[in-house]
Amino acid sequence: ADGVDYEGLRSNQMKWMAEQGFDVVEYVKVDNKSIFEAIDNYAERVYSFEIPSDGLVLTLEDLEYAATLGTTAKFPRDSLALKWADQQAETILREIEWSPSRTGLLNPIAIFDPVELEGTTVKRASVHNLNIMETLKLGIGDTITVYKANMIIPQIGDNLTKSGNIELPSHCPVCDGSTEIKLMTGTKVLTCTNPNCLAKQVKRFSLFVSRDALNIEGLSEQTLLKFIGLGYIKSFADIFRLENHRDEIVELDGFGKKSYDKLSSSIEKARHTVPTRILVALGIPGVGVTTAAQIARAYENKWAKISSLTYDELISVSGIGEVMARDYEAFFADEHNKSVVLDLVGELDIDESYEKAGEALSGEIFVITGSLEHYKSRTELKKEIEAQGGKVAGSVSKNTSYLVTNNPESGSSKNKAAAELGVKIITEDEIRTMLGH
Repeated sequence: ADGVDYEGLRSNQMKWMAEQGFDVVEYVKVDNKSIFEAIDNYAERVYSFEIPSDGLVLTLEDLEYAATLGTTAKFPRDSLALKWADQQAETILREIEWSPSRTGLLNPIAIFDPVELEGTTVKRASVHNLNIMETLKLGIGDTITVYKANMIIPQIGDNLTKSGNIELPSHCPVCDGSTEIKLMTGTKVLTCTNPNCLAKQVKRFSLFVSRDALNIEGLSEQTLLKFIGLGYIKSFADIFRLENHRDEIVELDGFGKKSYDKLSSSIEKARHTVPTRILVALGIPGVGVTTAAQIARAYENKWAKISSLTYDELISVSGIGEVMARDYEAFFADEHNKSVVLDLVGELDIDESYEKAGEALSGEIFVITGSLEHYKSRTELKKEIEAQGGKVAGSVSKNTSYLVTNNPESGSSKNKAAAELGVKIITEDEIRTMLGH
């Protein structure tokens, strides 16, 4: 702020900033007699602040003198940052829980008697790896101190009794496969050696609950891993039986009655579904949203037929090639997959209603881009196009018949591609006319 006279005082800088409309952090002037009283005052009030505080800064009031002290590469020499000491509590270690990850690591989690820290109840903390466990000499029944790093993340500070009596599990808690100690970049970790461990297949479950599949909100990859590790989920169907573990789930960190009720509602909504979504959710090689819809439409949404199609029946469906047909048939012929699918279908209410597709847009391929005025989403327009025999692709190619956009003059990549390939660009009103609106 060139030309502003602060009269050599830091406090005048703060006042000037407040006058310009900036939010200025609370501050108080102190001397060698009042500084400790000021710190004690903040220490009492800090927990009531809307924005958490991890410390205080002590800086010189005299700007001219402060300037003579210079700076290092990291900080000015006219100030000191003082960090609050972490609030610690003593408790008793009761258990080590081995939490799985999708890479096969089994991460130790300490479970201890609940304690109050920074205004919340804490009863578990990550131990991170075997090196830390050995350094702390952790044992069941040990007296430990715990704190919240940065007032947020629970950590074990010290082990006061150091019994070191914890035995590492010889088998994975998820799949019962053998475990192995490995050295990763100098850190000792416990891993599951079974390549088919459910935790390593969490991506399959992530696909199953994704928006284009069963569309179950509230089941992130981390939550799925947690439920798999606790034994609540062993198959797709178990997701629809999570109510059997309601009491345990509402007690988990990050959950509660409200979160559980929201998840339960999403699961019940997903229970009522259609064959296309099931096909996408199963993760059959090569079967995405478009292919699943083509197969379901070709066999009029009859699940019994869709799940027992032969190679010859599949290659008769437009867009299904030999490789995909073989993979599809092999998937449903596999005895394990048969059991998984049968169990899943028993938990679902499958809508097999079917309306014969019209032929007004038969053989035409559309790409939709930009915002729409008459439809809530592109998916809604896509359904109408497919109901009239048309197909909708995600990108413009030489096979595209029409690009649908309400901004034909846009310089977007899809508009440019359409112009270069000679693809006809039409508006939303024009596609509506083609659909008979």
